[in-house]
Amino acid sequence: MKMKPLRIHHAQITIPRGAEEEARHFYCEVMGLTEIPKPDSLKGRGGFWLRLGDVETHVGTEDGVDRNRTKAHLAYQVEDLESWRRHLTEQGAAILDSIPIPGFDRFELRDPFGNRLELIEKK
Repeated sequence: MKMKPLRIHHAQITIPRGAEEEARHFYCEVMGLTEIPKPDSLKGRGGFWLRLGDVETHVGTEDGVDRNRTKAHLAYQVEDLESWRRHLTEQGAAILDSIPIPGFDRFELRDPFGNRLELIEKK
């Protein structure tokens, strides 16, 4: 029997210790994601969890990381990419153009902590 994963359950990004409120503002207010409760056993570790549809993003805390130096990223599929571009620019995000790929329009940005994000829309 060939085994394979069923689906992606969650991805984790990190922020500096103590930056949870700024991160909550960015991810919940600016990006519109929903915070979900962390299990009691993990609450003392800092950070928080988010859900979009049936996939979670776990925001953990970690110091001593240069998040601006990595290509690792989360990609959010959106509708009306240009409205997202305007919205994020109004919130102070620096929008970075992405290399085109067939069938999609997209751009990148860094969250306030340097994590790379991609917003992508099917043409």
